[in-house]
Amino acid sequence: MKQRIRRILQLLLALLLVFSATPLTPAFAQDADIVDTAVAAGDFNTLVTAVQLAGLVEALKGEGPFTVFAPTDEAFAKLPPDVLQAALDDPEGLLTQVLLYHVVAGKVMSSDLSDGLEVATLQGESVKFTLSDGAAMVNDANIIAADIEASNGVIHVIDTVILPPSIVAAAAAAEEAAEPVATPAPAEELADIVDTAVAAGSFNTLVAAVQAAGLVDALRGPGPFTVFAPTDDAFAKLPAGTIDALLADPTGDLTQILLYHVVPGKVMSTDLSDGLEATTLQGGAVVFTLADGAARVNDANIIAADIEASNGVIHVIDSVILPPAAEGEPAVEATPTPAEEPPALLPVTGGESGGGLSALLAAGLILLAVAGFAFVWRRRLA
Repeated sequence: MKQRIRRILQLLLALLLVFSATPLTPAFAQDADIVDTAVAAGDFNTLVTAVQLAGLVEALKGEGPFTVFAPTDEAFAKLPPDVLQAALDDPEGLLTQVLLYHVVAGKVMSSDLSDGLEVATLQGESVKFTLSDGAAMVNDANIIAADIEASNGVIHVIDTVILPPSIVAAAAAAEEAAEPVATPAPAEELADIVDTAVAAGSFNTLVAAVQAAGLVDALRGPGPFTVFAPTDDAFAKLPAGTIDALLADPTGDLTQILLYHVVPGKVMSTDLSDGLEATTLQGGAVVFTLADGAARVNDANIIAADIEASNGVIHVIDSVILPPAAEGEPAVEATPTPAEEPPALLPVTGGESGGGLSALLAAGLILLAVAGFAFVWRRRLA
């Protein structure tokens, strides 16, 4: 019995020695090419579909060797849907360029990588590797599984689809061109002095006066003009009947007064100085007074300044200013000269001395008539 057990042990030992001298092979030899390896993994369905659409299956089944950076299905899912669809719609163009950018000629194992290493792809542009803290990246994609060997190369799994720089630049340019260019809103065109005054709504009397005097076209001219514009309240300060009297003679005093409110050129409030004199279109001068932060032209307060128009500027004043009198002529008065009343009709009578003589003549005639009557009466009685 002991001898039989000894023989069995010797046989087992011999078998062990035989097996130890024979090289062991894995149960499944890695004889699948890169395409079949990707198909079998089950995590590269989008990649496999893209390779088939681009007609690259036979190329990636070739002898190689190739190094493939294989984006997972989740990596493709990160792409904007319109970008992925655009690539799939252009299989021989954009899609092929992107896929070939994921393939490097030769077998590059993870141990061959170094920080900053650049390697040309089959697309023609290079990828760049970054090694940091035990992790490896190709461009902006993390290598999440490395050195998956196939019969004709090696696969490194990445979590992001990498794009050739030329395609990224072209896409950015196209997007910029497609975006509506933000153009500044056109500056609102300024109205001329007349239209500005009309739109303000506070110069109805002034506008009516300008129209009556026939100065509208002049104040719409190229100018520039500086207008001291009395408000409706300023005109209302004039004595009753003044405005009506002026409007009744539009080419006379009204025109003179209006032209006295206009200075040629564009005079902004910053151009004024205390005591400054400016000649108006009427010919007379106005004088400016600056005190305590306030400005006056003649005796009118400037209550709003620098209202710009297309052909000049408006300063709003609270009183109507009147031109000085020309030499040898009376000044233009703020109140109209009252119309002369016709003299009262007097009874047509003579003077005091003429009145007495008439009475005396009348008495004489009466006495003469009485005497004649008496004389005739006596002769009849005789």
